[in-house]
Amino acid sequence: MRSKNNFSIVVLIDNHGDSDMPQSLTKNYVHIIFSSKNREPFLHSPVKEELWDCLGGMCKALECNPIHIGGYHDHVHVLCLLSKKLALMKLVEEIKTHSSKWLKAKGSEFSGFSWHLGYGAFSVNPAQWEAVAAHIEKQEEHHQEKSFQAEFRTILGKYKMDYDEHYLWD
Repeated sequence: MRSKNNFSIVVLIDNHGDSDMPQSLTKNYVHIIFSSKNREPFLHSPVKEELWDCLGGMCKALECNPIHIGGYHDHVHVLCLLSKKLALMKLVEEIKTHSSKWLKAKGSEFSGFSWHLGYGAFSVNPAQWEAVAAHIEKQEEHHQEKSFQAEFRTILGKYKMDYDEHYLWD
C-alpha cells in the first residue's frame, strides 16, 4: 500500500572537515584617479610621499593590496587590487574621506583642503598593470608636458568613456 504523505529525505554527509566547497577567486586590478577640489596644487614634498604611504596603509586596511601610488601637485593615482569584500565606490569613499582628514591634521596650510567630489576608476588588464605602475611612477616627468585635465581626458578616451565636460571638473 502506498502512503498518501509526501515527504523529502535530506541526507547529510559528514566528510570530516574535507570540503568540496568552491572557492571565490578574484583578481581585479583597478586604477583610481582623483584630484583636489579645483585642482589646487597642494601636494609638495615631504607631505606628498607621506600621503602615498597613508593611502597605501588605507588600502591595506581595507584588504585592497596597493600596487603603486603616486600623482602630481593636484591629483592622485592609486593602482591596487580590489578586495572581493569591498565595493569600489566604498574603497574610494574611504580613502578620500580618511586622507582628507589626515591632510587637515598635518597643519593649518591644509585646513581648507578637500578632494574633488568625483573620481575615475578603470579596470586594468593583469598583463598591463606594470605599464600603469610605470605611468604613475613618471608623473613628475609626464606633467611637465601635459596637464591633469589632458591626462584624464586621454585615459577616458582610451577606455572609450562618455562624459559631460561640464561635470568632469569642479
